Amino acid sequence: MSVRNLGYARISTSEQNLDLQIAALQAACCDQILTDEGFSGADFSRPGLAKVLRALHRGDTLVVWRIDRLGRSLFELLKLIRDLNERGVEFRSLSENLDTSTSAGRLLLHVLASMAEFERSLISERTKAGMAAARARGSRIGRRPAMTPEQLIAAKAAIEGDRRSAAKVAGEYNIHPCTLLRLLKHAVPLRE
Repeated sequence: MSVRNLGYARISTSEQNLDLQIAALQAACCDQILTDEGFSGADFSRPGLAKVLRALHRGDTLVVWRIDRLGRSLFELLKLIRDLNERGVEFRSLSENLDTSTSAGRLLLHVLASMAEFERSLISERTKAGMAAARARGSRIGRRPAMTPEQLIAAKAAIEGDRRSAAKVAGEYNIHPCTLLRLLKHAVPLRE
């Protein structure tokens, strides 16, 4: 089986045009070019991308005009490129001059991976700090409770006093009967 360069091009809106990308990929001697039109770079479930990834074999190179044509999430991009490399497939971005078949390209890839990991750590730290500050201000963190304390008292009275079923009472509050029983168990114990 011969070694091939497979090109991939993507546009996200109908106002855009694939011509520039396809011309660049043809100039880079791509044996085959697969495309996606109307797909966001944030979505990695694209038919053209899936087809090119299936077509790639050990020794092949995936070529894109710019790295953002492959995807927008740096973390997902690096994961995809790492997966390709583990399969023996190289990656080349023409505009960024990134080529994982070279030492410099692999170094740049590692630098990008480190930056992506650093960015994810910063986001996590900021999120935790923001939640701590909100808690300190007395804000509730997380999902809104399914029922207020008053609703729980009314539900308890309906089940115990009026002898209504938990399913009927839960339906009135648009929650599952199991949720109602769990909330009642933890908030106001039911009489045996």
